[in-house]
Amino acid sequence: MTSGDIFGREKFDKEKTHYSLARLKRDGEQFEILIDADKAASYKTGTSKDVRDALMYEKIFSDAKDGALSGGVSLKRSFGTTDALKVAEIILTEGEIQLTSGYRDDLRETRRRQLIDIIHRNAVDPKTGLPHPVKRLENAFEEAGIKIDGSMRVEAQIGGVLKKLRAVIPVRFETRKVQVVVPSKYAPKSYAALKSFGRLNRSRWHSDGTLFAVLEMPAGIQQDMVERLNKLTHGDVDIKIMER
Repeated sequence: MTSGDIFGREKFDKEKTHYSLARLKRDGEQFEILIDADKAASYKTGTSKDVRDALMYEKIFSDAKDGALSGGVSLKRSFGTTDALKVAEIILTEGEIQLTSGYRDDLRETRRRQLIDIIHRNAVDPKTGLPHPVKRLENAFEEAGIKIDGSMRVEAQIGGVLKKLRAVIPVRFETRKVQVVVPSKYAPKSYAALKSFGRLNRSRWHSDGTLFAVLEMPAGIQQDMVERLNKLTHGDVDIKIMER
């Protein structure tokens, strides 16, 4: 069987579609499966329970690049079964995932966007008390030569990123406490909106239905919150910054 018999046109689009490999070596032989990297990660973490979701093909290869399939004898000897799904489960659980260069690039870009968003939403320029615009942060990342690890959680990278970023622009993480009073006719939908922006330290409903609340939130999204409440209430809302 040739590789064209198995892959068709997909073989040539592998980098673009992020077909990646999971690989396991047993008894001196290599066993590989073609996977969707995102869905394979979900399977390995337990988010997805069906291995078929992670597979691009329900086949076991000795060399996926060339389309060479593993023989039944080899599968039986190494895994005790020729069932491709059961073998794939073992490969995904015990094996190593080989990501395409395109997918690794996309992971880095995703992490970069996440880090910029976190800084934009949670930090301010200490000189002005205002958040840095996204474009300014993008330029600062470039100027500071910040390298992003696509395989590492953003929470684990934020400290190092901020250290390098502060050599280029002033950045301070800051929270704000905001007191909000909303008339009764806008109170229910405003209450739900407030909770989406931060933590309600206090909330009280007056006898006439007016909502009084104190919200603790990231300083970087203060303006977003003000705009959202003004839109919901048509400007009929009292917002007071309690502390900085």
